Amino acid sequence: MKNNDILKKLRIALKLTDQDILEILKLVKFEIGKGALNDFFRKEDHPKFVEAGDQVVRNFLNGLIIYKRGPMEERKPNKQSGHSDSEKPKRTYGQKKPFSRKPEEKKFSRDGRSKNWKKRD
Repeated sequence: MKNNDILKKLRIALKLTDQDILEILKLVKFEIGKGALNDFFRKEDHPKFVEAGDQVVRNFLNGLIIYKRGPMEERKPNKQSGHSDSEKPKRTYGQKKPFSRKPEEKKFSRDGRSKNWKKRD
């Protein structure tokens, strides 16, 4: 499926007009003319057909999120820790946790033989 097909299907499914699509693109500060927009919706064999790039579709989808949900709210600092959720405290790598498990007994001697191995006479 090509980018033009994605735009066409979303336009029909959401019942968007050209003006709606231009408003959606303006929400993400992506300016495009009405004529250029119509070139995306032409048939592939039309001489003025233009293939929609990934940037157009990406900006349209990001604008559609803002159009449907509204702008993203600022994150408020967490009252308990004093920092917001996006600012995670840095990990300290120098501190090690104490080893709580008991080490398993070795099943083999130094020469690689099992401790239960016996020589045959």
